[in-house]
Amino acid sequence: MAFNVTSNYSGKAFGQYISAALKEAKSLEGLTVLENIKYKENIRKMAGSSLVADATCDFTDAGTLALTEKVLTPKNLQINVDLCKKTLLSGWEAEEMRAGAFNRNAPTFDQYVLSYFGEIIADAVEGSIWQGADATAGQFEGFQTATTGAFAVDGTVVASTATAAYTESNIIENLQTLVADIPSNIYGRDDLSIYMNWKTYRFYISAISTLGYLNAYNMTGDYKPVFEGINIQPCPGMADNVMVAAEKSNLFFGTDLLSDNTNIRTLDMTDLDGSDNLRVVAKFSGGVQVGVGSDIVNQS
Repeated sequence: MAFNVTSNYSGKAFGQYISAALKEAKSLEGLTVLENIKYKENIRKMAGSSLVADATCDFTDAGTLALTEKVLTPKNLQINVDLCKKTLLSGWEAEEMRAGAFNRNAPTFDQYVLSYFGEIIADAVEGSIWQGADATAGQFEGFQTATTGAFAVDGTVVASTATAAYTESNIIENLQTLVADIPSNIYGRDDLSIYMNWKTYRFYISAISTLGYLNAYNMTGDYKPVFEGINIQPCPGMADNVMVAAEKSNLFFGTDLLSDNTNIRTLDMTDLDGSDNLRVVAKFSGGVQVGVGSDIVNQS
């Protein structure tokens, strides 16, 4: 006989897991996160010049005020995975299951699965932030993607040239070049940071350790790396031999944590189709954009 399922049953929803997963991407610590973008967000920046003039008795219009606008459009992404509960019987999960052939749901397994896929999502988001390509399945356009990334499309990002591939012996010199290329109008801003991947960061730590800086030998959980007074933000998703100097308030990541389209769920298929499968379904979105490109330095 035919069996049609018309129910909109969607299993257990775990919105907090997807939120935590998205925010776990290390680079987000150094970005301005816009969390409630349903479709797209206009990022507006205002720039003025010659606005302050000598006082007079009359109203005299002076100076210019320009409003620029960029559009951030997050890309919708998903994960669909089938897991066979039978495979759990040979592992530690079996100890968590109640007696009975149809009681194979480990009480802690949902949390384990969601945590695992949360890490997968965080890694995917981290990589896309800097090197993702919208044309590649499972990615959104990144900041540094060649020709199509946010930096390339903007066209005004300051280019800084490295002396050679980064090493422990030349990383200080390349950092000095990067800092020298930072526009004067943003130098000294509280949210100005230097972004680099872990490999480059290790070169930096080794270099200053060799120079004998005490804090490099005695790093604790409170240690905050800086170079010439500018914070350093490690970003695992960045490529080798590239660094960026920018304000946190000028680099944007957009997503929609409040939408019904952003969630992660587990669906027990036993009662629906008689199978022994557990389905994991995740939906989320992500995208990046810059504010003022000329206030960003990209070294490669």
